[in-house]
Amino acid sequence: MALNNTYDARLVQQETAVGAGLQILLLVLLGTAIGMGPAGWLTGLVFAVATWAVLSRALHRSRPRSFGPANRVTLGRATLVGGVTALVADSFESSPPVTLFVGLTAVALILDGVDGKVARATGTSTPLGARFDMEVDAFLILVLSIYVSMSLGPWVVLIGAMRYAFVAAARVWPWLNAPLPPSTARKTVAALQGVFLLVAASGYLPHTPTFAVAALALALLTWSFGRDVIWLHRTSRVQDGEVEEMLEMAAEREPERERETVSS
Repeated sequence: MALNNTYDARLVQQETAVGAGLQILLLVLLGTAIGMGPAGWLTGLVFAVATWAVLSRALHRSRPRSFGPANRVTLGRATLVGGVTALVADSFESSPPVTLFVGLTAVALILDGVDGKVARATGTSTPLGARFDMEVDAFLILVLSIYVSMSLGPWVVLIGAMRYAFVAAARVWPWLNAPLPPSTARKTVAALQGVFLLVAASGYLPHTPTFAVAALALALLTWSFGRDVIWLHRTSRVQDGEVEEMLEMAAEREPERERETVSS
C-alpha cells in the first residue's frame, strides 16, 4: 500500500480485518492438523477478535497515513502468537506437538527483530507501532510462562506477569510512567526471556537444566525491572526536590518584590 497524505479509515480497517482472517485461517489449519479441542478454538477466536478490536480502536485514535510495512510484520507475528496461545489453551487437555509449538514460537520470536528494522528502514516508526510490538511481545511471554508453569510450578508465571504488574503499579505511583533512558541491557534481557522460555517449554532438556533456565530468566528480569524502578524513583525524588527548591526560592523572593512595589 502506498503511503497516503491523509488517514484512510477504510484501507486501515481492511488491513486489520485481513489480520483477523489470517488468524482464523491459522486456527483452522491447527485444528485440522492436531484435532484442537474447544478450549483451543475458543481461546484462539477470542484472541483474534480482541486483537482486531483493540488495534482498530488504536488506529482510529492515532489516524496514521497507512498501516505501514512494520505494522504488517507485527500483525503477522501477532497471528503466530494467537496460534501459540490456542495451543497452550489446548494443552490443558492434551499436549501439543513439540515441533509445531516450537516452530510457531521460534518464528514469532525471530520476527520480533524484523519489524523494528523494517520501521527504521522505511521511515515508518510510530509510537503506535512501538506499543503494538511491545504488547505482542509481552503477551507471548505471558503465554509461554503459563505453559512452562505447568511443569515447573506457578512461580514461572511471574516472568510473564511482571510487566503487567509494573503497568498496574504505574496507575498507583505515576512516577513509574516517566520515560526511561535507552538501555542495551534492558533490551537484551527482554529478548532473552522468549528464548529461555522456549527452551524450557520445548522439553528438550532434563528437568534440572530446564528449571535452571527458567530461574535464570526470572532472575534477569527481576534485576532489569528492579534497576529501572530504582532509577525512576531516584529521578522522581530529584525532580520533586527541584520543584520544592524552586518554590522555596520563589517564596524568599516574594517579600523583595513586595518591597520593590511599595518603594515604587
